[in-house]
Amino acid sequence: MNLFKLMEEFGSDDACRQYLERLRWPDGPTCVECGSEDVTRLPKRNLFQCSSCRHQFSVTSGTIMHDTHLPLTKWVTAIYLIVEGKKGISSRQLGRTLGTTPRTAWFLSHRIREALRTPDALLSGIIEVDETWIGGKVRGMGKGYVANKSVIVGAVERGGDTRLRNIPTTSKKELHGFINEVVSDEAEAIYTDEHPSYTGVGDEDTRHETVQHRKEEWVRGDVSTNTVEGVWALFKRGVAGSFHKISRKHLERYLDEFEFRFNNRNNPFIFRDALKELVHAPRLEYRELIG
Repeated sequence: MNLFKLMEEFGSDDACRQYLERLRWPDGPTCVECGSEDVTRLPKRNLFQCSSCRHQFSVTSGTIMHDTHLPLTKWVTAIYLIVEGKKGISSRQLGRTLGTTPRTAWFLSHRIREALRTPDALLSGIIEVDETWIGGKVRGMGKGYVANKSVIVGAVERGGDTRLRNIPTTSKKELHGFINEVVSDEAEAIYTDEHPSYTGVGDEDTRHETVQHRKEEWVRGDVSTNTVEGVWALFKRGVAGSFHKISRKHLERYLDEFEFRFNNRNNPFIFRDALKELVHAPRLEYRELIG
């Protein structure tokens, strides 16, 4: 998908609606209330009516696009800009591009990020794990000041997907808990740096090896954390270059957005697959976002 093809295929709300209908109901529409396949199309109102429970619904009912005043063309364009931009797009820029208010663009982008959070399969093979701090500098405070920073931990399967989380501390409990959550018991190896909290993360099925960054050891044979550090570099360039700053409260959603893009980096159908997630994902309410 490119911008010109997007304009050709999704240039009207009717075209968007037909495409979403095929994605949501490949075998034909079913009632969103009772699941009945006996539904009648009401074309003048862009609705369906269930013959069993009499419920009326549309292709966007129950999705993140339900009950909004934005045209579907703007929703589809926003989704395209978010998933196709390697480093993301800020809500300010999104609002200027779509011709909406900053508040609308901010809510819209967070709804999309929330919907991109999909169930994760366990990582296997060779896994690299690392943690990093994100947050700006505070004038007058030393290099070790971290009260304004957040900890992110990441795991990357060599040649595969990544998993990213915001954790409260770099304690052994938090790091081991994250690894147990995202890495398969049958993983071949886990590579980390020399942080003491990683001690004991291996077992009889999975060997644990480290590189000594403090001794300027970056690669030892096959052992390194270069892949996951590349993930950090890309994420931080996105924060600095696109978003400039992000709040700790919403950090997890930005990680979900980046994780989805990274895991689909070689997927030529990333836009289609993002739309497929969005028509089935639960809707983020505004009161929940600002609560």
